[in-house]
Amino acid sequence: MLTLKTINENPEEVIRKLAKKNFDAKALVDQIIELDNERRSTQAVLDSTLAEINSLSRSIGKLLKEGKKEEASQIRDKVSKLKETSRSYDDTLKETEEKIQNLLVLLPNLPHDSVPEGKSAEDNVVEKTGGKMPELPADALPHWELAGKYDIIDFELGVKITGAGFPVYKGKGAQLQRALINFFLDKAREAGFEEVQPPYMVNAASGFGTGQLPDKEGQMYHVEIDDLYLIPTAEVPVTNIYRDVILDEKDLPIKNTAYSACFRREAGSYGKDVRGLNRLHQFDKVEIVCIEKPENSYARLRQMVDHVQTLVDALELPWRILRLCGGDMSFTSALTFDFEVFSAAQKRWLEVSSVSNFESYQANRLKCRYRDANRKIHLCHTLNGSALALPRIVAALLENNQTPHGILIPGVLVPYTGFDRID
Repeated sequence: MLTLKTINENPEEVIRKLAKKNFDAKALVDQIIELDNERRSTQAVLDSTLAEINSLSRSIGKLLKEGKKEEASQIRDKVSKLKETSRSYDDTLKETEEKIQNLLVLLPNLPHDSVPEGKSAEDNVVEKTGGKMPELPADALPHWELAGKYDIIDFELGVKITGAGFPVYKGKGAQLQRALINFFLDKAREAGFEEVQPPYMVNAASGFGTGQLPDKEGQMYHVEIDDLYLIPTAEVPVTNIYRDVILDEKDLPIKNTAYSACFRREAGSYGKDVRGLNRLHQFDKVEIVCIEKPENSYARLRQMVDHVQTLVDALELPWRILRLCGGDMSFTSALTFDFEVFSAAQKRWLEVSSVSNFESYQANRLKCRYRDANRKIHLCHTLNGSALALPRIVAALLENNQTPHGILIPGVLVPYTGFDRID
């Protein structure tokens, strides 16, 4: 959530920057500034009224000591009326503050200056590429056919048990899942991330804190009777560990990693591009989260991007990094880099990670702050990234490594799987 200070000091800049996200903010910004002026005016009158109440209240005792009971009684009546007036001002102030908050949450985060112009994924900029493109025969199979051929993922059984988008992993398919999770967690720990195991459901306050609510409630599974939400990513519970917390500057950065199942309704998703593992309602992911000082957050973002690169390199997958344009960024992000791997049988790029800096946007909603050496309180910057999401990684591994004699397992995973091929 943007701060009132940012909006009041630079309204035109806020409007200009949000236009890069294809968001017309002028009406909202004008309304917020108008309401904030009303709030300031009401606060000034309330403060003056309270000061008068205090002054008059002090005089009552003095008048009573002097035996001026009638004058003291008149002042009591005046104080009583002023207190009623102050309560009215206080109610008005609270109503105005609530209106401001309701409008603030409608404004997206400001994009970083380096975010490219653009309206959709077609306008994203390729930052870097790596890995070697596999050479497959013309009759190479997509992963959903390989999954059936080797009996490692059963999509129809998932439909029977739950519904579409909830596959059942079997045998070496299940072992490959577990191997990837452990590999990603081990690499995150080696990079200095402390592992946590978060809940898979969160309350509305947590959803609000990281920006999923009120923006994405339609994409989240909601347990209405308990008013809990199944997490779309471990980012939500892990970042909310630091909600309403004031950290010490010396404790920053905080670096966490977590494995979780993730749940997304993906309403409206259909067609050939969502076949197999390409888009699921439940999937596994290892997340990395950082809480950082503002002046260090972009260097931290680069380190997180480099970490993800080491993972796709280790898996021997062809990859590319995209700098997302304004129109393809999330509501809460200031700058996002997406990782994609090439799926040789599908002949298309598949997104496997997003690494983002949210600057103080989430921290302001979370009230995640730190105290510096001079005891001053500042908002933190929050960052997170997928390191990595499993479904499309598995899809690319199966497709790119298929041979007439089975599917080869990358060498770094063999100690985790216990086998070097699926046959």
